[in-house]
This record gives sequence, structure tokens and C-alpha cells, in this order.
Amino acid sequence: MHQINDIISGVKAGDFLLLARAISSVENKTEGSTLFLQALRPQKVPIIGITGPPGAGKSTLVSCLIEKWVADHKKVAVLSVDPSSPFHKGAILGDRIRMKDWYLNPNVFIRSLATRGHLGGLISGMIEITTLLQSVGFDIILVETVGVGQSEIEIASLADTTLVVLVPEAGDEVQMMKSGLLEIADIFVVNKSDRPDADTFANHIHQMIREAGAPSISPRIIKTIAVQQQGIEELMLAIIEHQSQPISFDRKKQLLLSKIVQLVVAQKMKKLDFQKIGNELEQEMKLKEVNIFEFTQKIVDHDSSS
Repeated sequence: MHQINDIISGVKAGDFLLLARAISSVENKTEGSTLFLQALRPQKVPIIGITGPPGAGKSTLVSCLIEKWVADHKKVAVLSVDPSSPFHKGAILGDRIRMKDWYLNPNVFIRSLATRGHLGGLISGMIEITTLLQSVGFDIILVETVGVGQSEIEIASLADTTLVVLVPEAGDEVQMMKSGLLEIADIFVVNKSDRPDADTFANHIHQMIREAGAPSISPRIIKTIAVQQQGIEELMLAIIEHQSQPISFDRKKQLLLSKIVQLVVAQKMKKLDFQKIGNELEQEMKLKEVNIFEFTQKIVDHDSSS
């Protein structure tokens, strides 16, 4: 692994090669990556999560936000979580097309990350990667989720501010509540709000928030037309306002606990020999009808005793 001070110097100079290599090492859990992570000293760099259904204009919105922050002399890191390619299991690299204007900017680091079959909207190494980015000199970290129908709830345990981007024809309010987006949104963004029924749709969201028994601080609802840069200033102010709100000790504890649990689970998963489990399953399937709960308990008991 590279020295953290060398990575910081590279980021400061707009050279992200060492950072990219370090992220690859963390993703692939290469030798030395655990000690490297333990040596990190992350700063209080805000993480902005952006989620929502496909076609809502998330990447266009990200590009607009980047432009504002770069103009304000901020260094911005963007993690774009893409579906894995069915052929090589890597990211499809859609962000390279959608955010091409920023790819070579020395103040902007953009990285595509493959889901690699991970069931949520993020990837299993996202906690490690965002912590690395918080340690090397960035001012803002943006995380855009894959948005292809998986549960996006886990982004709420990672991001300081979560934007849920929707469009007027995204579906009725009942379906949105089922998706869990209502519970995680700090800010609702109604993008493409020049389309018909945008006001009605925004009112539906507002009504949902009220009916759900809104918390002490209700999510803001911001209407934007990202392709025309409309509503972006208001959105920026809403993000700043949310970032300035104090977080209780219990909330901080809950967020940290959620991350720690995810990291513990990931460590436990690394110890499982999936080839061996598959072979044992195959043998049991040949002998009898498999009870998955009984079979799972055998694995857990064996893991606990070893």
C-alpha cells in the first residue's frame, strides 16, 4: 500500500493516480489494506448521498452540484455506484459519459464502483472508501447510488445528507412509501419540474410527509430542472442548512454502530469458505431434501467453534 501522505500530496496537486490505486487495493482487500485503513485519520468532510429511480436525472444533478462547488474552490470526490457488467463484473462506467466535463478536472475525482452483486444500493467497501476520501483532502464527497430497484436504505447510514431525486411521473405516493425512500430522505428533489403535474407531485410528497408523522425537522422539497441549472442554488442552500443542523450524541452513536455492524459482517463473510459450503450443500442435496435453516445453523455452529 502507498503512504497516506503521498496520496494527500497527489490529491492536493490534482494527481489522483495513487488515490485510485489505494481504492483498488481497499476494494480488493489486498495484503496490507487492513493496516492502511486503521492508520487513517478522517476529517469531518460531509458525505452527500444521492439516490432515486433510473431516469430521474441524478447524474445531471451531480454535475450541476460539482460545478457550483468547483466554482467555490472546493475539491470534490464523486463515487458513482454502477451495476456490474455481466461479463467482467466491473463497473459499466456510465459516469464517464454522464459527467465527462469533470473527468479531467484537477479539483474533481470521479470513481465508478461496481456493485458486484451486492444487494443494496451501495457496495460492501463503501465505508472504507469514503473514510479514505475523508482522510486525503477533499471538501465534499458525493455518493450516487445505482438506482435500479434495490433497497437504498443503507445510504442513510453512510451519508450526512441524503437527497432523493424523483420526477413527476415517478409513480404514486403509496409506491414511494413502499420503496422506503420517504424514511431516508433529508431533501426531496423533484427534478424535471417543467413537466406536467410537477406541482401536484410535490404536493403529494408534502402530504405523505405530514401523514407519516414527520420528525421534528421535516425533509425539504426542492424543485429543479437540472439540464437548465434551475433550482440548483436553492438546493445548495438546503444542503448547507441541513449540514448545519446539530446531530445528537445518540444519533452519532447509531450511525457509527450501523457502520461497525456492516464492517463486522464483512469481516465474518471473508472467513467463509463458499466453495466448501457449496460442496457440502451438494452432498446434502443428493441425500435428502435440504432444510435451509438447519443447514445454515450447521455452518454457524462450525464457524463459532473454529
